[in-house]
Amino acid sequence: MKFIPFYLIFTLLIFVQACGNKQVEENKTQREQVIAVHDEVMPKMGQLKSLEKAALQKAEELQNSETPDQAKIDELKNLASQLNLAYEGMFVWMRQYNTEDGEKTPEEVKVYLDEQLVLVSKVNEDIKAALAKAEVLLKD
Repeated sequence: MKFIPFYLIFTLLIFVQACGNKQVEENKTQREQVIAVHDEVMPKMGQLKSLEKAALQKAEELQNSETPDQAKIDELKNLASQLNLAYEGMFVWMRQYNTEDGEKTPEEVKVYLDEQLVLVSKVNEDIKAALAKAEVLLKD
């Protein structure tokens, strides 16, 4: 009879430990997803800056032409701004991203990683949208 509470407590501890390990594994997978979204567009950072310069150069050339097309000039300047914002967005995200869990519980880490996945996905989308727009406007 004395051993029943001991076994009950022991079983409960094992159950809690098993659940905690599952959450830790899920968090590891979630962190890998966050990094994968980041890694998909990180190699394109140099391309963003090159296209930004090309857009500004083309806008300047149009500005100095005999018949400047102000709408096209504005469109190119807006593109350059969008490319720059996409570039800066990646670095803003990277500066605030925390690779260490610290004193957070596995549940707190999950919430943090869910938020980070949303943020880095937005950065990813912004970069892809800026690159797609640049491809259209700078194709000639």
